Amino acid sequence: MENTAALPRRELVDYVKDVAREKGIDEEEVLTAMEQAIQKAGRSKYGDNHDLRAVIDRKTGEIGLYRFMEVVADRAAVENEAAQISLEEAVKKDPSLKVGDFWVDPHPLSVEFGRVAAQTAKQVISQKIRDAERTRQYNEYKDRVGELVNGIVKRVESGNIIVDIGRAEAVLRWDELIRRETFRVGDRIRAYLTDVRLEARGPQIMLSRTHPQFLAKLFAQEVPEIYEGVIEIKGVARAPGSRAKMAVAASDSTLDPVGACVGMRGVRVQAVVSELQGEKIDIIQWSPDPADFAVRALAPAKVAQVILDEDDHRMEVIVPDDQKSLAIGAGGQNVRLASQLMSWNIDILTEDEYNERRQSEFKIRTELFRSALDVDDIIAQLLVAEGFSSVGEIAFVPLEEIEAIEGFDRDLAVELQSRAQAYIEKKNEEFAARIKELDIDASLLGFDGLTQDAIMKLGENGVKTLTDFADLATDEVLDFVGENAMTKHEAETLIMKARELCFDEDGNPKA
Repeated sequence: MENTAALPRRELVDYVKDVAREKGIDEEEVLTAMEQAIQKAGRSKYGDNHDLRAVIDRKTGEIGLYRFMEVVADRAAVENEAAQISLEEAVKKDPSLKVGDFWVDPHPLSVEFGRVAAQTAKQVISQKIRDAERTRQYNEYKDRVGELVNGIVKRVESGNIIVDIGRAEAVLRWDELIRRETFRVGDRIRAYLTDVRLEARGPQIMLSRTHPQFLAKLFAQEVPEIYEGVIEIKGVARAPGSRAKMAVAASDSTLDPVGACVGMRGVRVQAVVSELQGEKIDIIQWSPDPADFAVRALAPAKVAQVILDEDDHRMEVIVPDDQKSLAIGAGGQNVRLASQLMSWNIDILTEDEYNERRQSEFKIRTELFRSALDVDDIIAQLLVAEGFSSVGEIAFVPLEEIEAIEGFDRDLAVELQSRAQAYIEKKNEEFAARIKELDIDASLLGFDGLTQDAIMKLGENGVKTLTDFADLATDEVLDFVGENAMTKHEAETLIMKARELCFDEDGNPKA
């Protein structure tokens, strides 16, 4: 940068204007900042108690330094002799002054102070150029978040890669790199722009090669139908460098979206695979039906049945015994990617496991109805077979639903509902007294999925809050409430739900 200390004053103003125009800086902003800096230098020279103000003539570049002294009524009112003057003294200097006005005293600028002012000007202009460059970079890239960018590796710092992306530098952190890949200075690189933050040290432009949308953007470059909007990428899940799943759908029913993404002889998908260091990509046709989508997402495993719980966004997928390991995948990768792709929790069960669990649930509910309603096994089993899962359902459903069970009549339906209501009332009274005695917290009482008996048994074993419950292992829950009270699967599901409510992703308690 040119040394402004050597510039005549007129040329200094011209220089400020030229730089402001070239760098996109407001020249008035620069000149005002220079005045403030010179003013600060003046106070350092003459004392902070002086009310010194600098003025730069916008036409000539002349720098003036002035001391402002407030006019007060008399000498007794003077609190700061460097910044105040009595009316008596002031009118001697300017008869037109009155109380409240300011007497302006020009301060001479020595040669040394002139050099200080020029150096200050240079520093201010340099700082304004840096600020303008940072603002320009931020404004240029903040609206490009979500785009692919190309650049050249400029340097490597502690494993993080600094990338020259044209008119700025971006950071590709080591944990945003695909495993096993390395880059050297001068290498060309392509990445996904994830964030632009304006910080004190300048804009921080962040890149990623592991982000799911990096894969999606690569396909948009390789597949014209995606770029044109004929094919839509509905979702992407990745284990970077290992495997990925991508769901696609076509707006034109005659178009095969999977085939279009794969390309003739796999040329399109292979181009993306090469960029991603050999990452295996499963391209799946999206379906609005979650069950159908799950069957496709879990390929190559074969699925026998899908059971949906839409309230909790959870599904159980039943597979043949010899397909379980394939459905789960190495290290759980296949089911984990399918779950991420669908945004559903997926539990994989073999047909034998599912049948065994159903038998266990049938046995538990049969015993519950037999004991609570004082009926024989046949009636209890018929109630379970009709889909009743709790005494509360029997107590409050329309009588017609009970009466409609084969072999039941109106009198039996009335008697069963009466016994169920009496049972519920008795249990509520016992429960209210017991929870007060055990001092069980409202968080556990309000947790959906635990019966009154289970809550009391947990409280008797020192589990009195939802956080206490979330800290338990599955076997501990079953030991406390009894294996007949719930299945292992139900216990696991409740524990996971409690942990989601009580802890964040890092395992810290939620506020």
